[in-house]
Amino acid sequence: MERDLLFQLRTKHNLTQKELAEKLDISTVYVRKLEKGVVNPGRETMLKYEHFFGKDMRKLFPDLFFNHYDKKLIKNA
Repeated sequence: MERDLLFQLRTKHNLTQKELAEKLDISTVYVRKLEKGVVNPGRETMLKYEHFFGKDMRKLFPDLFFNHYDKKLIKNA
């Protein structure tokens, strides 16, 4: 699952993946993988993103906090 908000915020701030990585003190590859949803961030990385962009980590990484496969939601839909 791609994390579109991470990409949107980065581009809104006119940052490349490399520039953001330098500002957050993480690798460029890690930024790319986080945006694509290939890897999950640790707590420290989520806090870095949260402080840098001023957005709650639950909005930045919704796939980690909300279960999209909740059977009760499927039954109600």
